[in-house]
Amino acid sequence: MHLAITVLTIIASFKWGNWKNWKEYHASMFFIATGGLLYEYIVKENTLWKFHPDLLYGHEMVVILYAVITMPISVFLYLSHFPEGWFKRLLYILLWSGIYIFVEWILLKFGRISYQNGWKFWYSFLFNIVMFSVIVIHQFKPFRAYIISLLIIIFLINYFDIPFKFIK
Repeated sequence: MHLAITVLTIIASFKWGNWKNWKEYHASMFFIATGGLLYEYIVKENTLWKFHPDLLYGHEMVVILYAVITMPISVFLYLSHFPEGWFKRLLYILLWSGIYIFVEWILLKFGRISYQNGWKFWYSFLFNIVMFSVIVIHQFKPFRAYIISLLIIIFLINYFDIPFKFIK
């Protein structure tokens, strides 16, 4: 199922992505990939959600698939058509958050994702709204996005009481 999501994302990018200007989105694609991998490294075995593989070797391989391919390509698609005007932008962020939560709901129903350490399904929708908002901020004001991301990380670690260690 995880592999199918990645393949469908790649196909969608060829159909709807703005490949002429892909370099314009490259930094934000890297930002999301780095964020996903950094999350896994920081929380280690205290994750808020855990992927359960189907065809892939383990949780870590699914994380790499999403962090290196699926998420950056979906950010590329997202930014390829980001609209002008605050109302349209808000609707667009809600649309993409809805797409992500729908995919997560499918993963949940098929046992391909589970939640831990107090995380709930509906938190994911809120997280997606914040994530897509921060991606847009990163596209136009990267430094602000880094500061906001740091604050979000600190909040999540504290709120969900995730042990955090720089060095073991």
